[in-house]
Amino acid sequence: MSDKPFLQIENLAKTYPGSSEPVFDQVNFGINKGEFVCIIGHSGCGKTTILNVLAGLEQASGGTVIMDNREVSGPSLERGVVFQSHALMPWLTVRSNVAFAVRSKWPDWSASQVNAQVEKYVSLVGLMHAIDKKPSQLSGGMKQRVGIARAFAIEPKMLLLDEPFGALDALTRGTIQDELLKICAATQQTVFMITHDVDEAILLADKILLMSNGPIARVAEVVCNTLPRSRQRASLHHEPGFYALRNHLVDFLVSRSKDLSGGRGPAHPPQVRPAEAAQAEAARTEAAAAARGVAPAAAQPLSANNTTAGEISSTTAASVVAPLLQRVA
Repeated sequence: MSDKPFLQIENLAKTYPGSSEPVFDQVNFGINKGEFVCIIGHSGCGKTTILNVLAGLEQASGGTVIMDNREVSGPSLERGVVFQSHALMPWLTVRSNVAFAVRSKWPDWSASQVNAQVEKYVSLVGLMHAIDKKPSQLSGGMKQRVGIARAFAIEPKMLLLDEPFGALDALTRGTIQDELLKICAATQQTVFMITHDVDEAILLADKILLMSNGPIARVAEVVCNTLPRSRQRASLHHEPGFYALRNHLVDFLVSRSKDLSGGRGPAHPPQVRPAEAAQAEAARTEAAAAARGVAPAAAQPLSANNTTAGEISSTTAASVVAPLLQRVA
């Protein structure tokens, strides 16, 4: 069996005409089949350009993208894309919008086969009650669900998400995040997603790619998320290692991403597991408590008063990094 990743990006670079230096260069990373990978970085580092190259919508200046042992050289229904805006056809109903994609993938299917596929994925995103409504009759969150259903309905080998929840309110975003996790668990979908939300990345991703600032940005680190895969949004902050992982991500965005700009990032990023030490300590504490017959105390979040040297209080860090991440490319 081959040990190569399902998606392999090697020495990817992009320089726009008239520019003297690349937006990014020497971008290297791999994604295994069934993995959910998020990429985080400041505006202008080239995240969306990388996604467009993976989708075959944009040509890189250098490097290669290999998916399932074939080079990506143009758009394909093997890769589904969900954009920041829903990109629905306003004159078509939910059913017809999703059916359009299904018929593109399987043009020989009968009407009943197409309809069954449409209803399967519209049901998965909880929109059967609105399946015959047009986009103008839907809320913003419902429109994004239709976009997600349309992408999943063609059963792509890889799903590409470009900040699909960025324009949604917090409650709607949380609901759709939960639905996305359930669908990915059921379908074992391979996902590459852009986000500016650290907590969203921790909730969804198996790996988090950290990009240094542009120009000449690079993937500086691959952060492995070792929190339990069954994690839930409501209880995530109680998981041992959550704050160590979150502080590591925020610290990178606040300071280290700038230090590694201008081509100072590594060409081959190291893999790090910042939550492991805290998880191991929690396991030892639980084992010791069990040996004494004492129930272990619940994990407590770090505060500004108990943050150790070199760590960032999650509240303080969030207030610092939030405005930075609100900038739009």
